[in-house]
Amino acid sequence: MTKFARLERLPPYVFATVNQFKMDARRSGKDIIDMGMGNPDLGTPQHIVDKLVEAAQKPHNHRYSASMGINKLRSAISDWYQRRFHVSIDPDTEAIATIGVKEGLAHLILVTIRPGDVVFTPNPTYPIHPYSAIISGGDVRGIPVGPDSDFFENLMSATKQTWPRPKVLVLSYPHNPTTEVVDLAFFEKIVDYAKEHDMIVIHDFAYADLVFDEYKAPSFLQAAGAKDVGVEFYSLSKSYSMPGWRVGFCVGNKKIIAALRRIKSYLDYGIFQPIQIASIIALNGPQDCVREICDTYRERRDTLISGLSRVGWEINPPKGTMFVWGKIPRQYLHMGSVEFSKFLIENAQLAVSPGIGFGEYGDDFVRFALIENSMRINQAIRGIRKIM
Repeated sequence: MTKFARLERLPPYVFATVNQFKMDARRSGKDIIDMGMGNPDLGTPQHIVDKLVEAAQKPHNHRYSASMGINKLRSAISDWYQRRFHVSIDPDTEAIATIGVKEGLAHLILVTIRPGDVVFTPNPTYPIHPYSAIISGGDVRGIPVGPDSDFFENLMSATKQTWPRPKVLVLSYPHNPTTEVVDLAFFEKIVDYAKEHDMIVIHDFAYADLVFDEYKAPSFLQAAGAKDVGVEFYSLSKSYSMPGWRVGFCVGNKKIIAALRRIKSYLDYGIFQPIQIASIIALNGPQDCVREICDTYRERRDTLISGLSRVGWEINPPKGTMFVWGKIPRQYLHMGSVEFSKFLIENAQLAVSPGIGFGEYGDDFVRFALIENSMRINQAIRGIRKIM
């Protein structure tokens, strides 16, 4: 059998090991509380679903769509940015719809780098950030991020030590999995850095709305000159609880948007048009649903953090995302994140994500996804109490 060179550059999928262990435990009759995969469990708001059903009843919406997104959706994206961040977006040249952020980001990396180009990504981070570059033939340098790291200082050090010079910097704040957040001054420094080093910046803004305790996440594009150096991706998956709908968009630098639009024109015919129409309603319609979704995650965060504290596992409450990033308790730190995750499944009947699955600098941590209700979270706490 012929070997597939691009697949050979990909490491074994760490999460698969833990997922198999979880499935084996369930088959043996154990009730495993799953806080592993970040798959939102909340239903899509009804007014968005209703619009999808209405649009799907019309045969003309069943035809091929436009890979860049229909005009009204791109206009809704532009209007949303103006309302939310006071950032002007030209819907014709500075916005494009994507089939979720993963598709858009992976194809953007594919079109912006050549084999051997260096891409900087946080480490640990969401897997598509480094692996999109690896699949595209690039070389990845991981920049440490987390509660004990100064990302910008680490970025400066890595730049001095890297040759050839990095071509692309991928960022994501609020950050998955570490839940780190930044202010606008951070993005202003990033813009200056990118101009100095002639780099493209790609910001994954998937958790823009899932923020707590009066923290407001800034858009990268709010920084002066941001459009000169980069783009920002946003997803409807989390804010509007539409993960399976696969709707995202990319906005910013005209040349970068044009490059993504061109490669997508060869690869897809866009999102099913009724989904695009329903997404317009999501962006332009009442936003109470976003606040309610955010409040649900905040309540779950509080339940988990307070419960863990009661049993002796202290974790600072995150100000953003739908995750909790917890350092493995000291008595189990020697196990590493994969073995500790297996240990939790077997002894606490709780599934979490091992931190090493997001990068080697995550191996002292596990990630809890807030995708179980408070009753199930308290059940998980009772399981953790047994091992603490």
